[in-house]
Amino acid sequence: MSIISIYFDEPRQFDLGNINALNGIAGLYFIFSKSIDIQYPFATSKLLYIGMSERKTNSIGSRLIGHFGGKSKNIGLVNYRKVEPLYFTYINFEMLRSNWVYRIEDLESYFILNFVEYFGVYPICNNKTGFEILKNTIDTHFKIDWNYFK
Repeated sequence: MSIISIYFDEPRQFDLGNINALNGIAGLYFIFSKSIDIQYPFATSKLLYIGMSERKTNSIGSRLIGHFGGKSKNIGLVNYRKVEPLYFTYINFEMLRSNWVYRIEDLESYFILNFVEYFGVYPICNNKTGFEILKNTIDTHFKIDWNYFK
C-alpha cells in the first residue's frame, strides 16, 4: 500500500476569469470560503463543496461555470456566493492517474469519505454519499491536507 500526500494550490477567486482557464481539465475541485467557518461535528472548516469533472469535455471549468451561474442548481453555493466571495482550488486528475487505478468518480468518493472521517459529515453543500469506493480494495491512500481549508 502506498500513501500519497495531497497539498492544494494557491486559492483562486471563484470568478469567470479564473474558471475559464480550466476548460479541458478533468479532476476534482474544492469550493470554499475564506471567512465563514462551518461548524462540522468534529472540527470547523471553510470547505463548502467537493466536486469533480469526469472528462475533458465536461471539464472543471464547465462544472465551475455551472456552479457560478446557478445552472447546477446547488442553491447552497449560490447563496454563499451572495453573501461573500468564494474561492476554489483543484486537482488535475492526470497528476494522479499513475497512482490511482479507479475512476475519477471513485476518487471524488474517496475525498468525500475522507472529509467525513475528519469532520463528521459531508461538506455542507454536497449531497453525494460516496459509498461506491467502499466496494474496491484500495492500494493507494491519500493523506489530504484538510488544514488548507481552516
